[in-house]
Amino acid sequence: MFRCAALRRPVVALLLTCFLLAGTTACGGDDSGNRASSTASPSPTTSAQKQKWAKTRFVANAGLAAGAAYQWIVKPYRAGTFKKGADGRTLAVVKAGLAGAFAYNRLKAAAENAKGDPLLSKAVAPLTAGIDSLKGLAAKMGKGDLGAGDVGAFESVINSVKEAGKSAGAEVTNKVPSPSQLGG
Repeated sequence: MFRCAALRRPVVALLLTCFLLAGTTACGGDDSGNRASSTASPSPTTSAQKQKWAKTRFVANAGLAAGAAYQWIVKPYRAGTFKKGADGRTLAVVKAGLAGAFAYNRLKAAAENAKGDPLLSKAVAPLTAGIDSLKGLAAKMGKGDLGAGDVGAFESVINSVKEAGKSAGAEVTNKVPSPSQLGG
């Protein structure tokens, strides 16, 4: 029994390190479109099809961002998990950092998808500055420097994106990504 307990901490530390490294490499590279060749995606041929796929992709990306932010940032913050001395704080902070990077990445993708639909692009265009303001918050969350303003910023931007989608006929619902999606 002693041997199992002695190995548990190094194994958990190794797994967390790998999880963090996978997340930072997945979110840190440039998005030059090289992934498109490795994944099968439908290629729309008409203008109407391009608009339909743009809305579908927008809804999927915005929904994943909203789900990740709510599940691993907003909900734990409201429960007091990020306070110093709280049970599970370290893991919650790590998850919040990964979720923040993931949500930022998906919001950027959603804003890019919105450009394919004229009505959606007009609704989302004013929100790009708000999305860009979230860039540094993921790193701040990963360090454990999370405050009410940071959580409020994520909630505000995501709610604005959801409202913009709704006004353009693209209703966004929260979709919680799996932990493997967060890590890359």
